[in-house]
Amino acid sequence: MAYKTTNPYTGVVEKEFPTATTAEIAADLDTAHEAFLAWSELPVEKRTAVLDKAAQILRENAHEYATILTTEMGKTITEAEGEVALSADILSYYVDHAAEFLKPRPLPTDASEGEVVLTKHPQGILFCVEPWNFPYYQLARVAAPQLSAGNVLIVKHASNVPQAAVAFEELLLKAGAPKGVYTNVFASHEASEQIISDTRVRGVALTGSEAAGAVIAGLAGKYLKKSTMELGGADAFIVLEDADLPATAKMAAIGRNWNAGQVCCSSKRFIVVDSVYDEFLDLYKKEVAKLHPGDPMDPSTTFAPMHDAASVADLHKQVEKAVAAGAKVEDLALDAPVPEQGAFFAPQLLTDIAPENPATQEEFFGPVGQLYRVKDEEEAIKVANASPFGLGGSVFTTDEERGKKVAARLDTGMVYINHPTWVKADIPFGGVKNSGYGHELIDLGFNEFLNIKVVDVTDVHSAF
Repeated sequence: MAYKTTNPYTGVVEKEFPTATTAEIAADLDTAHEAFLAWSELPVEKRTAVLDKAAQILRENAHEYATILTTEMGKTITEAEGEVALSADILSYYVDHAAEFLKPRPLPTDASEGEVVLTKHPQGILFCVEPWNFPYYQLARVAAPQLSAGNVLIVKHASNVPQAAVAFEELLLKAGAPKGVYTNVFASHEASEQIISDTRVRGVALTGSEAAGAVIAGLAGKYLKKSTMELGGADAFIVLEDADLPATAKMAAIGRNWNAGQVCCSSKRFIVVDSVYDEFLDLYKKEVAKLHPGDPMDPSTTFAPMHDAASVADLHKQVEKAVAAGAKVEDLALDAPVPEQGAFFAPQLLTDIAPENPATQEEFFGPVGQLYRVKDEEEAIKVANASPFGLGGSVFTTDEERGKKVAARLDTGMVYINHPTWVKADIPFGGVKNSGYGHELIDLGFNEFLNIKVVDVTDVHSAF
């Protein structure tokens, strides 16, 4: 596979990198294992000092790091700078909390003497496969918890963001991480088995598509390695009759179209109660019309190109298939036509989607929304749960207690009241069903690849 930067706005191939050989990968595994032996023995404060310095470097050079993101995958420079800031916040979160997360946990015991405690220990090398849509954030949310815990990482990033992959590795080296603690490898798809099969690799983490997740999870299962899978989503955006519609429509336009709609947890299915359906649709169109397409390096641009031309073509085919099955398309005007250059896809909204339409079972990874008219709250929940995905979702209502009750009935890993699904350094991330398993961030992500060991020092005479 080719690792190269193709600017989504200009179409120019700006840089290429050679794919790693089998021998190079074997050497990287050796180096990572040697690094683990030393890194895992360091006091947690020494490890988090590296993360602290890395966060500082990101904040002091935010525009420089953001420019790489915009150049490689096309997001607006404003969104890219926001991603850099979020990545720094995640690193800082574990600077503040890793020592606390590693503390032994005493367990109650009925023995008259002695104690039982749970202790936490790093295990070795983790293999991480990460996607292109958030090139730093996806790395930070696995690197920060696992490096602070004492594990080391070998990371296969997406082939279209190689400069971001190199920049993140160099960031940690600049911050003081020893060589081998975090290793970017330009591995082929076929090389994943070489890495996962190595006995020194103790866990596998992937964020990506269902297809990629199935392959990597299968390899992890084959070699009996613990894995976490953060996969796709088709998040429901439920609008009840008592919602604040102007605010809700604004949130809907942001939730569907940020990052050019290329977000696993973006709002993809608007499920609106009949009594407010027409008003919501009118307000949504007006909010989308405020988005400004253009050069993503221009701070005035608020609607970006997709990451490549092939994805644009695939999304068009997906829409055509939905229309062939009976759906209608509402064209959505922006405040200017999308540029002729660049991998742009003008926002669209699918309506009249029958339950048997294949669109109900698919993820549209781009600025195409689905709009469903339902009679009431009960039907809204039914439609929301009919998806094979279960990542996030949101409920819009002025009655927060009602929103919480609806949230409890949604079969997803995350639900937000009066806000699209979003991400923060101190909120865990994870889904159910075809959206994967396991968690990232806070203590849940921290514990995923640790050996949580029972240490029993109960007096043997009192135990028997």
